[in-house]
Amino acid sequence: MDAHDNAKLTPPKMTAAEVSAFLVQVFPQFAIGRSYKIEETRHGFARMHMVYGDHLLRPGGTISGPAMFTLADVAMYAAVLATIGPVALAVTTSLTINFLRKPEPRDMIGEARMLKLGKRLAVGEIGLVSEGESELAAHATATYSVPPH
Repeated sequence: MDAHDNAKLTPPKMTAAEVSAFLVQVFPQFAIGRSYKIEETRHGFARMHMVYGDHLLRPGGTISGPAMFTLADVAMYAAVLATIGPVALAVTTSLTINFLRKPEPRDMIGEARMLKLGKRLAVGEIGLVSEGESELAAHATATYSVPPH
């Protein structure tokens, strides 16, 4: 049994609904439940939906880089919370994103997977796709600093 199989057997510390409620509590200014919806969590995984709006566009009619960066970052935070529980002070220490193709002006999906969870750092990758597409629009890697919990 590899780490991926083990993650399937380990229940998440927080469900999608619990992560959503926690984010509304600690980040009331963020549009969780309206613009960003956490669809699924598993141990080491989160799937997030970014609802399309004209405010997400850049010149040329495509989803902007900052909007995709936000989706990647919050999806990774959701995966971290699903894995370690409600730790508000887990913070992004790095996030690198590669834009692979022009996303259409529609909803986007971000799927975050934990690659390694250590005592102080969580490392993961995030794939972003336009809804209804299978090819990645962007791929990101992220590291979170995890305080003692």
